[in-house]
Amino acid sequence: MNTDMPLTLPALDPAAVPARTSSIYPTEELRSVTVGRSKQALGDALGLQTFGVNLVRLEPGAMSAVRHWHTRQDEFIYVLEGELTLVTENGEQALGAGLCAGFPAGQPDGHQLINRGDRVAVYLEVGDRLPGDRAHYPDMDLEARATRSGYGFFHKDGTPYEAASG
Repeated sequence: MNTDMPLTLPALDPAAVPARTSSIYPTEELRSVTVGRSKQALGDALGLQTFGVNLVRLEPGAMSAVRHWHTRQDEFIYVLEGELTLVTENGEQALGAGLCAGFPAGQPDGHQLINRGDRVAVYLEVGDRLPGDRAHYPDMDLEARATRSGYGFFHKDGTPYEAASG
């Protein structure tokens, strides 16, 4: 196999996809949760429309997200490198390279990943893009609602947050 040839779509070298370190959360306090996280949107770069695939890196001490669950979106993660702590309603468990976890839509099991190790952890994150999804955050006064342009954020009483600038 000749690996010196440049790749063309539908093939892609993930290193060619820019990493995003910003967060869509609506406040600086919430955005600070994901400092040390970077995502490469592989699915977007490949033109995928019905599901997303992100290559995610978490620095030591970093978190994937605020603990949450989705009403319509299935989520799946597969650990490639390092070790992550999976936090759910049932407690915590360690996930190392080669292990995976899945979060079916509509199951109110708030989850997040934390890198409590001393080296970078890398994982694939896969989720569908069904319209009408909502994300619930059991530990915060926060709800996310899917829109055509992404997610809008609301307090649990339905009051909208101001638009995020991160």
